[in-house]
Amino acid sequence: MITVKEVVTLTVINCCVFRLGSGDVGVVQPTLSLLPPSRVELEQGRAALLCLATGGFPSDWKLGWKVGGSSRSAGVSDSPGVLGKDGTYSRSSALTLPADQWRKAGSVSCEASRSGQTPVTQTLNPDQCSE
Repeated sequence: MITVKEVVTLTVINCCVFRLGSGDVGVVQPTLSLLPPSRVELEQGRAALLCLATGGFPSDWKLGWKVGGSSRSAGVSDSPGVLGKDGTYSRSSALTLPADQWRKAGSVSCEASRSGQTPVTQTLNPDQCSE
């Protein structure tokens, strides 16, 4: 006789085996939201941008930044991925720049990437963001 606990355990194992055995069939690109710096921050001489990646699967999507088309790692703070109730992952990354670099950047982009997948990108142009 199989107990309810054993059925739940078998279901979880089968789900994981299916996902692992199916290659990239279960890959879901995250949705990116890129928030510009606030007026108050800019008045204080700094620009903090926040990139939110939601709804991605599996958990190994990485977030990166480009400033004026060049990759940027200085001033970056990343959060770990969080598993949502729907089985997808969310994470965030913050980039802090001096306000003058933000104004002169031309563009600032956040990119979610995963090996073998097309990257997802969201871009802000400082001159299109009102202060």
